[in-house]
Amino acid sequence: MDTLSSILAVLFGVVLRLLVPIAVTALVVYGLHKLDARWQEEARNEMKTLVVDEMPCLKMQGISTEQMKLRASLSAQPCWQVQRSHNGRLSEACLSCEVFLDAPVPAPVTHAHV
Repeated sequence: MDTLSSILAVLFGVVLRLLVPIAVTALVVYGLHKLDARWQEEARNEMKTLVVDEMPCLKMQGISTEQMKLRASLSAQPCWQVQRSHNGRLSEACLSCEVFLDAPVPAPVTHAHV
C-alpha cells in the first residue's frame, strides 16, 4: 500500500510538472493566435477605409515636365507619393519619372540636446 501511494505521488508529480506547463503554453499560443487574427482583420478593415488622394501618374497622362512640376507643387503630395504601395515601395515607372527625380531632398533635422 505504501508503495502504491509512492508511485501515485511520483506520477502525479510528473503529470503536474509536464502537463500543466504544456497546457498553459497551449492556452497562451491559442490566445496569441486569436489576437493576431483580430489585429490582421483590423488592419484589413483600416486599409479598406483609408481615403487615398487619387492623383494618377502624371507621366502616364502625357503631361509636359513643366506641367508636372506645377501640379506637384500645387498638390499636397506629388503623384509618386500617392502611387506608393501600402508597404512603401514605388512602382518601377516612378523611379525614372522626372517628377520623382527632380523632387527636393528634405533637409535632415537635428535636435541639439542642451
